[in-house]
Amino acid sequence: MAAESSHNPYARSPNPSTRSYDSSSVSSATSPRPPSRYLGGLLGTSSRPNAASSPQPIGMPSLPPVNQSFPPYSSISTSVMGRESLASTDSVMSAQLSGHGHMPGTPGSQGQKRAYRQRRKDPSCDACRERKVKCDATETTSCSECSSRNVKCQFTKETNRRMSSIKQVQDLEKQIERVKRDNATLRRILGEREGAVDMDMDSGDRHLMRPPSIGSEPKSRRRHQPNLELARVRANVRSFSKGIWKPPATNRHTSSPVFDCNTPELPPRPIVDRLMHSYCNSAHTMFPILHMPTFQAMVDELYRSAPPRVSSGWMSLFFAVLATGSLFSPETPTTATFYRPAELLETARKMMDPWSNHNTLDTVRALLLTAICLGEMNLKLAAWNWLGSAVRAGQDLGLYAEVGSWSVIEGEMRRRTWWAIYILDRTTATEMGRPFSIDDADCEVSLPAAVDDQYLREDGMRVPSGVEPLTHSLLAVIHVVRSYTCLVRSMDATALSAAQLSTFDTHFKKCLSTFPPACDPSSTVGLASHFLAPLAYLFHARLLVHRHNLSPSCSPEARFAAVENCTHVALETASLLSRTKSPAEGSTALLTTHIFRSTLFLLLTGYLDHALTCIRALATIDARRDITLSCGRYLAFFVSTLVAKRAEHASYLSRQASVDHSALLMSLARDEELLAYVSADQQASLHGSWVWVAAERESPQLAAGPVGGGAGGTGENGLFSSELRTGLSEEERREWGGWGRLESAVRSLGSPSTAWTPLPPPPQSIKSESPTAAMEVPRLSDAPRYGADPRVMASPSAAPPVKRGAERISIANII
Repeated sequence: MAAESSHNPYARSPNPSTRSYDSSSVSSATSPRPPSRYLGGLLGTSSRPNAASSPQPIGMPSLPPVNQSFPPYSSISTSVMGRESLASTDSVMSAQLSGHGHMPGTPGSQGQKRAYRQRRKDPSCDACRERKVKCDATETTSCSECSSRNVKCQFTKETNRRMSSIKQVQDLEKQIERVKRDNATLRRILGEREGAVDMDMDSGDRHLMRPPSIGSEPKSRRRHQPNLELARVRANVRSFSKGIWKPPATNRHTSSPVFDCNTPELPPRPIVDRLMHSYCNSAHTMFPILHMPTFQAMVDELYRSAPPRVSSGWMSLFFAVLATGSLFSPETPTTATFYRPAELLETARKMMDPWSNHNTLDTVRALLLTAICLGEMNLKLAAWNWLGSAVRAGQDLGLYAEVGSWSVIEGEMRRRTWWAIYILDRTTATEMGRPFSIDDADCEVSLPAAVDDQYLREDGMRVPSGVEPLTHSLLAVIHVVRSYTCLVRSMDATALSAAQLSTFDTHFKKCLSTFPPACDPSSTVGLASHFLAPLAYLFHARLLVHRHNLSPSCSPEARFAAVENCTHVALETASLLSRTKSPAEGSTALLTTHIFRSTLFLLLTGYLDHALTCIRALATIDARRDITLSCGRYLAFFVSTLVAKRAEHASYLSRQASVDHSALLMSLARDEELLAYVSADQQASLHGSWVWVAAERESPQLAAGPVGGGAGGTGENGLFSSELRTGLSEEERREWGGWGRLESAVRSLGSPSTAWTPLPPPPQSIKSESPTAAMEVPRLSDAPRYGADPRVMASPSAAPPVKRGAERISIANII
């Protein structure tokens, strides 16, 4: 019946025909062709006779052939443009279909013309056709002839049914055009109201581009209703599934294995207390994955009982905590402190069973802290591998889902642990240019509670009135990192549009409001050092967004704007550093690399005093983070290159007119070599780099680069190898000259035409919220800083021509 009713195009007809629509009496020349035939002629698709022989279910996309491979990365933009082209041809197609009923140059066009001659007017109903009178029936009303005679207005004859189907196609095309016009109007109104919607994107892409709202909970999945009558089934399944499969983590009845091997040598209790205190003041302020009152009680029990009765997972967690605290110790780094975290981390590794088929929350937290330590020790690949193990163990325990019945403390620790894994997965993958291991669609666990550990009890969360319930920054960091998904997806495009940049800037501004007021770059109060590490996630993301448009594929205006915006982020970073008493306390590898990136832009754009603030911050961090030495060496190379480039560009500009400082800065900002250097680790990305594109055309010796550099294996454990942790050999660690020499080189960049006032040393005593004279962040105008000289803007070249002898200056000669 459903198939028969579909033959009647008008619902008012009570007598549908019982003949098949595909009856042989219906001429193929007068029947409308399927849309694929029309699109095949326009888009170049083949219309095989058997193309429609295997229908697909409604709503399911057709599967690719078995021998078809995945499209390459570079074809993503082509497929997107294909969708846009398809959408843009709809109006043209509808106009041609409604005007002629065929596509020019397609087979069967003569038959379509015959159908057009037969359809000189709208089809008549059965009664009017029999009486041969004019019919004025519409889609919704009967004709006046049938109404006056009080008969039903029907379209049941074969010719009428065929004609009405053609008319219905025309009506549907008109409705589609009307909907498209209304949709375009609504998009324009929405764009004028919000100002951050990219009108060139469809609704699906625009949804992916919009970061999640601040404080919004992840979407939960629909679950089955509980059935109490299946208790016997549950008992039998749990009993007889052993060795075949495991029940979900929330329904497993297992106990943590008690430590049954040789007890490791415990460090002296005073050292343990000192390292735990360091852990609480550093890593715990960002990742509070331990309930410290409970953990402290177990440590006390560990040193009271002999032998200790704890699980191997907890023992591994204990040594991982000590290793993390050792890395963030406020003590001055020495040779002994360099090896201490490595020894503690090695003990934590030995406590883990690599062949275990059972995971616990302690095991997940030990894996996570190990990954954090390896990242801070600049062993990024090892950190990536251990983080993968933490993700898999956490997924096995179901930490990503809000299911199960847990106590208040354990439930909260599960949420915090999962969100810490999520943050580390997003930031590590973004830093290394790798895919994410966690899908946002699978992450449905609630956000952590905004309370500290001392207010978490087994009987609930109790916060006394008049006290600050939250001191850690986990929630603020989560709000920032949740935007990394759409941030990375948006970077698949060659350039980010102004609307996309505005969307991210608006979101990051909201994220900044979730931090304490002292974290605002425009504030004038002293900033506690433990806020710098969480803020690094926010400023790091802002810099990545704008740095993406440094690519040579972007227009010169977009590249100038990228340099300008990155410089603004760097200036705000320098302002935060100038208000911090000791940036080295609690500094992380992410904070160190962000300061390094900011320094590059400040040097390029001539903000030498702010660049010195960043360099001094790196000098205070120095050996606390293994990556700092490599950053200093790169900065020394960049400064020496910048000196040579300034001389070249000044010589070129002096031949045309008097050398203006702003014109010189603008000329330097257009230099392709300097832009490649200032992009820094962007050149490590598989898809974002542009300096390696022509490497395969170079000679093997030039493409391979110099031999050495500390990148190869030394046969030594990476934890105890300074060469592997810093990436530099002993000679390379000495040759760049140190921080004092770097500061002197930066000072030499100040030309006589530029007023130069050395910065005083950082203040020695600034309270966390006390007013202080903060470094003033120069206000950047809306217009590009480097767009004032029409001579340079008119030339699309990357750099001004220089003398032929200067063209062959090599990096080695510059150093």
